This record gives sequence, structure tokens and C-alpha cells, in this order.
Amino acid sequence: MLDDPIKYGLLAALAIALLTAAFTDLKSRRIANWLNGAIALAAPVFWWASDMALWPDIAIQLGLAVATFFGLSILFALKMMGGGDIKLLTALALWIAPEHFLKLLVMMALLGGVLTLVFGGWHIMRRQRDRIAIPYGVAIAAAGLWVIASFYIPASAITGTAG
Repeated sequence: MLDDPIKYGLLAALAIALLTAAFTDLKSRRIANWLNGAIALAAPVFWWASDMALWPDIAIQLGLAVATFFGLSILFALKMMGGGDIKLLTALALWIAPEHFLKLLVMMALLGGVLTLVFGGWHIMRRQRDRIAIPYGVAIAAAGLWVIASFYIPASAITGTAG
């Protein structure tokens, strides 16, 4: 079923970290630096467990993370995204293959739009005048969990069927 317990154990740990990030962002609108750091620091162990080559595999993951950080820093400078969200996405870029990371970004944007509509509606219903704060870490975490379930865990492990 799951042929590599270390790799899938690391993915389970990543899933737990994403759930923690979503919960803390929802509760306090903050994603802790230690959590983002732990996700980033565990990525090399995942690379090793996944038998990734230094060139080009790991180099591509590092390049994707750097591009993600600098690209999203523009949104941070424009006050369109929080620092914890940027760090979480950058840490995820170390884990997720580029072709799946693009899918993660699309799913995150869709989920973030729904999240914004829900929180915006709630904000209006409560007649609040202050600036709305969207816990975008929830959308990031949900998209990350979707990518893990869709592309990294065998379907037989999810459905419980023998493969």
C-alpha cells in the first residue's frame, strides 16, 4: 500500500503542520515562524526520502521557493498578503513539485476567493467598519492538503482498496 513509510510519515507531518497553520491563522490571524521554519527545515529530509537528485530536482525546488518568496513579497509590500502566508507558501514550494505547485496556487486562489466572500459577508452582516482580515492561511493549507491527497498519496491508500 504505502511502500515508503519515511516519505509518507513526512507527508503526514506536513499535513499536520498545515492543519496547525490553518487553525492558528483562523484563530489569531498569525502563522508562527517556528511552524514555517519546521516545514522548510523538514523539506531536505523529504527530498532524501523521495530520492531526489541534487541537480536538477533539488535545484528546481530551491529555485521555486526563491521565486515564490520574491514574487509574493510584492503582494506583501502592497499589503495584499501577510508575511506568515508568504513564508508558508515559500516553505511549501520546497516540498511540492513545480507542476503540482501551480495547481496548488490555482486551488489556493479559488479557495481564497470563497473564503473572502464568506468573511466579507460575515463582516457586512455584523456591520463592522474596520478593515477585514482574511485568514488566507486556511486557503493555503486546504490547497496544500488537496495537493498531498491528489498527487502524493496513492489512490489505493485513500480508498482502502488493494492496488
